[in-house]
Amino acid sequence: MTAKASHQIATDNHHLQRILDATHHNPFEYLGSHQNAKTKRWQVRVFIPTAEQVWLNNGKNWQPMQQAHAQGLFIYESDSPVSTPAPLQIQPKGQASRYETLDVYGFDSTVSADDLYLFAEGRFYQAYNTLGAVPMQVNGVAGVRFAVWAPNASRVSVVGNFNQWDGRIHAMRVIGSTGVWELFIPHLTEHDLYKFEIRNREHGYVMLKADPYGRAFEPRPGTANRICHSEYTWQDDGWLQQRQQHDWLHAPFNCYEVHLGSWQRDPNGHFMGYRAMAEALIPHLLEMGYTHIELLPIAEHPLNESWGYQVTGYFAPTQRYGSPDDLKYFIDRCHAANIGVILDWVPGHFPKDDWALARFDGTALYEHADPRLGEHMDWGTYIFNYGRNEVRSFLLSNAYYWLQEFHIDGLRVDAVASMLYLDYSRKDGEWLPNVYGGRENLDVIEFLKQLNVMVGERFPGALTIAEESTAWPAVSRPVYAGGLGFSMKWNMGWMNDVLTYMQLDPVYRQYHHNRLTFGQMYAYSENFVLPFSHDEVVHGKKSLLEKMPGDDWQKFANLRLLMTLQMTMPGKKLNFMGNEIAQRREWRVNQSLDWHLLEDTAADHDLHRGIQRVCKDLNWLYRHQSALHAHDFDAQGFQWIDCEDAAQSILSYVRRGKDHSFVIILLNFTPVPRHQYRLGVPQSGYYQELFNSDAACYGGSNVGNGSGCPSDPVPWMNQPASISLNLPPLGGVILQLQ
Repeated sequence: MTAKASHQIATDNHHLQRILDATHHNPFEYLGSHQNAKTKRWQVRVFIPTAEQVWLNNGKNWQPMQQAHAQGLFIYESDSPVSTPAPLQIQPKGQASRYETLDVYGFDSTVSADDLYLFAEGRFYQAYNTLGAVPMQVNGVAGVRFAVWAPNASRVSVVGNFNQWDGRIHAMRVIGSTGVWELFIPHLTEHDLYKFEIRNREHGYVMLKADPYGRAFEPRPGTANRICHSEYTWQDDGWLQQRQQHDWLHAPFNCYEVHLGSWQRDPNGHFMGYRAMAEALIPHLLEMGYTHIELLPIAEHPLNESWGYQVTGYFAPTQRYGSPDDLKYFIDRCHAANIGVILDWVPGHFPKDDWALARFDGTALYEHADPRLGEHMDWGTYIFNYGRNEVRSFLLSNAYYWLQEFHIDGLRVDAVASMLYLDYSRKDGEWLPNVYGGRENLDVIEFLKQLNVMVGERFPGALTIAEESTAWPAVSRPVYAGGLGFSMKWNMGWMNDVLTYMQLDPVYRQYHHNRLTFGQMYAYSENFVLPFSHDEVVHGKKSLLEKMPGDDWQKFANLRLLMTLQMTMPGKKLNFMGNEIAQRREWRVNQSLDWHLLEDTAADHDLHRGIQRVCKDLNWLYRHQSALHAHDFDAQGFQWIDCEDAAQSILSYVRRGKDHSFVIILLNFTPVPRHQYRLGVPQSGYYQELFNSDAACYGGSNVGNGSGCPSDPVPWMNQPASISLNLPPLGGVILQLQ
């Protein structure tokens, strides 16, 4: 090496030392090809700590590079630029082998200024195509472009099994003042694992973090991301086109809520994969007559017991059940079977795992720093900072990602109430009011509106469903009309009232009759879903069957009656897996449902099969009868016949369809059969018994009315005619005018 070159190394010590110490915020300033301003000579500098020798292709042949520092700095110097096309070809030789690669510091930036502008504005709906690990070609070279937002870092590196997890080797450059760091690394494959090594600017400590936008993870208990490149070819164009025109407001919506890891296990007790679930679960959905399936959160999470609600990989389908393409196959098969797929989405909080989002660059980046705003004390999690534009871009692009890349048909947004209220589950002094002194989280309101407008504009026909447990107004009303913009909202009030009532001994039900009727006071203020979800069958709440009072016969009769009530009241429907087979025990996340309850020949198991038949028949009746779904959100589809017979605990009402059809529902909430019960009807004629929850095929006592009964010209219950019929104990019947 010449004396001038040695002098140049000495004068560049401020760069070199930061390279050696892995503290350089932009190694492109020193590494790669550079012309010396004084000598006008060209130098190519590479830093490979594991190399003993390095050769450079100068466009004519391979030339050895001089080792300028014992820790791995190699330099090639010439009077003119190296004539080989960028990026430079190099051949490092270490203890193991000699290999050919490309100099990563010879690639120009591929992150556009427009993308960074939208990201900083909180309007970058496809941020996942810029940040994270994105497979692409640069200058005709296949590789992966890494980008990460870490504005309070002094240095960020990509580390992985391809560089011995050494943060000195692939240090990234920061792009201006955006806080976004970027580096393109060629020739990586789906077998490669990676993380980001981040040095905090203020304190200097180093953290190893998973990629917030990472699309795949290694198997648990590992926490590294895996390079992911999808090659799946979708077959559901017809479904997506049909979805855009689907009148979901007036169509049946009957959703089966599923936790994939515990719906069914393989014979060895292991998880079934996405593809295996497609072959086992979809036939069950088709047979039972469900229109949709809702998946409990399938974004990556470290702990089964969180059920998926403590997400550490928002863009990564959990590897428990297979690859992202395997999940796409499952969704594609659902669409081929005309089944919509709803995803349980968790934008309300995230866990404190030190390798994930928490304090990502050493500061409260995705969360608020003040625990009065930034922590859920009940759940031990952090709350997103919805007022920060880059965080909104992260969350909105995540919603966009699932809808665009996985063809999800809707998002059920978890824990909306906890997001909306600043004082949610907090005592005085544990929360901060908004700028007007109120308890409403103004940033969340704007975020939810932006989310719902985006989904409506970009994905016509896709649904957003709020799990919102308070009386917040207009949750499912359009943003332009002053609402939050959700398609639907879970009716938690109805669910709580009905389950509280059903758990009472029938002798006391007459004193709580209003729990069955009060829901009609507000039933059309929102687009409601009537849910019996996973939350109702865990944590000591008992299964639906075991909530019911009485002996076994009465428990099953009550459950059949509860299902009849749910499927005939106005509102779309949702049931958690296991409800349809009357599972006795509470749901357990780490084992399969008790499918053996349907297989035994004992009389008890026949009752379980009866519940499944009831569920199936009600599902199909709900789908085929316009009167049971066309006006779920409209008062013109419902009329009480008698809601005041508390003494006998009997309800009767009419459901009407858009085609002027109607059905009559009559429910008896006591174990006393009512023979020759007179019921007012809106028209004269013969009334066919479409359904009787007490039928023998369901395990009931078979008190009923055969094929039906004629009306009498006797006005009754403010109706022009009436019928006399047998009302079964703890039973419900559905009648239709022939």
